[in-house]
Amino acid sequence: KKYVLINFWASWCAPCRLEHPQLMGLSIEENIEILGVNFKDNKINALKFLEEMGNPYDYLAKDRLGKQSVNFGIYGIPESILIDSEFKIIKKFVGPINTKDLNDIKKIINSL
Repeated sequence: KKYVLINFWASWCAPCRLEHPQLMGLSIEENIEILGVNFKDNKINALKFLEEMGNPYDYLAKDRLGKQSVNFGIYGIPESILIDSEFKIIKKFVGPINTKDLNDIKKIINSL
């Protein structure tokens, strides 16, 4: 079973910088892919952020105006949604993913 973490982020978001090392740690896990949705951001700044901090994302999407993110129930960033291979929402993380959240995600994705 494969999982996807959809992470809503922006280069101008200070809490996004705080959670980024957790995402980098998660990116080496085998049972998960990370989709980054760049939220209301400038493409050049977003790419510079990833160059500086590392790129944990398997896929990148952008929500330039922030309207599509609202369809996911996202009103602030960072927020992340963990889904399984059947598109079932396993857990939603509001705010930056911390060490406890990271450990919870690893437990879930490795309990096959």
